[in-house]
Amino acid sequence: MERRALISVTDKKGLDNFAKTLTDLGFEIVSTGGTLKFLIEKGIKVTPIEKVTGFKEMIGGRVKTLHPNIHGGILYIRDNKGHENEIVSEGIKPIDIVVCNLYLFKETVKKNPTLEDAIENIDIGGVTLLRAAAKNFKYVTVIVDSSDYEIVAKELLEKGNTSYETRKRLCVKAFTHTADYDSAIETYLSEVLIDNKKLRLSFDSGVNLRYGENWHQTASFFKKYTNEPSVANMKQLHGKALSYNNYLDIEAALNPAKELSQYNAAVIVKHLNPCGIATGKTLLDALKNAWDGDRVSAYGSIIALTRNVDLETASFLKGKFVEVIVAPSYNADALEFLKNKSKDIRIIEIGKLFTSEEKIYKFLIGGVIEQDRPKGLYEKWECVTKEPFPESKKNLGLFTIIATKYTKSNSIVLGMEYEKDQFKVLGSGVGQPNRVDSLKKLAIPKIYENLENMWNEGKSKVDKETFFKEKISDCVLVSDAFFPFDDTVKVAAEHNIKYIIQSGGSIRDKEVIETSDKFGISMIFTGMRYFNH
Repeated sequence: MERRALISVTDKKGLDNFAKTLTDLGFEIVSTGGTLKFLIEKGIKVTPIEKVTGFKEMIGGRVKTLHPNIHGGILYIRDNKGHENEIVSEGIKPIDIVVCNLYLFKETVKKNPTLEDAIENIDIGGVTLLRAAAKNFKYVTVIVDSSDYEIVAKELLEKGNTSYETRKRLCVKAFTHTADYDSAIETYLSEVLIDNKKLRLSFDSGVNLRYGENWHQTASFFKKYTNEPSVANMKQLHGKALSYNNYLDIEAALNPAKELSQYNAAVIVKHLNPCGIATGKTLLDALKNAWDGDRVSAYGSIIALTRNVDLETASFLKGKFVEVIVAPSYNADALEFLKNKSKDIRIIEIGKLFTSEEKIYKFLIGGVIEQDRPKGLYEKWECVTKEPFPESKKNLGLFTIIATKYTKSNSIVLGMEYEKDQFKVLGSGVGQPNRVDSLKKLAIPKIYENLENMWNEGKSKVDKETFFKEKISDCVLVSDAFFPFDDTVKVAAEHNIKYIIQSGGSIRDKEVIETSDKFGISMIFTGMRYFNH
């Protein structure tokens, strides 16, 4: 019995070559409308759909394939004698391959069309074809994605038919395609017709994690497609299975690393907070200086690097306990060193760093919040004090803003330029109910601890007091939001901090500025808040 393939697609990428393969293998190709015209223009023999149905395309193309001669040929069970006899008696020929993808509904509604135009882009026949072919996957091959042409053609050429395993996979892909399509239609019409805004999210490829947030909890990770380098598409090269906390910490390290991707940079994270961030002339310089940001917290940390890891950089981690290292790529000798360092260390390859996702989500019990991804570092760059903010400090300020964006609020971060055009976090205070505690009780002690380490390692020829004073006076302090009172400014002044960046917008801005002027502090208002809950 002659084999048939029905082809009706919007996306015609690679279709001519695939259709030619089918005709070479003896398939009769049945097609519709624009697809028919395309194949004829490519010199491929095609049977118009109306020769099969006995009806021309009707009512402006709304009815093309909805006919027993089509769906009977797709849906009948090949090894059911009753079905076989009925198909033969009705003169219906089998359809063994269905190639179909749907009208571009999502793309259409993005252009804010009229309701009538949107409705005309709701595919009926295509969805029915896909559901019918997918339902009968035991016998019928259904293709929704041009990337599957190659494997189907290969199996047909080598075996005469597609494998059952391939048809199972293509079946699920087809139902995923129609489910996503129906979801897009429902979401649009729900808002337009009945003013009910809906959000439907789809995740798949679920994997069990080593354990959940705590040992007694189980957890799984499900993926959503994205081309952005992320935990969804990372490649684990070595080490133990990842846990819930590992996934969250990897993302927490990757986010600032992406914003620093133009530099040799290192980000060290512990419990979702960066405990060390630095840039460097080399990747090794960046990693050393990030590690010095908090040597205690770096124990058992997650490290994200912005460049290919060489052996010199990898060797810095000798004798240091690290849970995860994430980087775009690794030299072979660096990878071998890290593997030999520990059988447990998770080594993650992430590819080139960039951002593409526009929205982020926060799941709550009974709901989810969708919001814009935080973009940019400032809306304005306004010096509001008598003391000017030097242009030479701006890049340090921007680096410190990036570090602040990815700490948990309330947060204060101090950045320093440890070499010309190379920056590091000298100290931070994060996750506190009030900002003055973030500075006074956390950031300031950490700054002095790190400066003590630098002094003890002989990094200055002046006396200790002078060294501390000079280094702190060169730092830039960034707050994740405005100062509700001037108390944080007073603490900063006590420790010789001279440069502050904050959002502005408090009802006490005037008081804060006056206090800054009193102590000779230069202050920038950015107009942008960096809360991270």
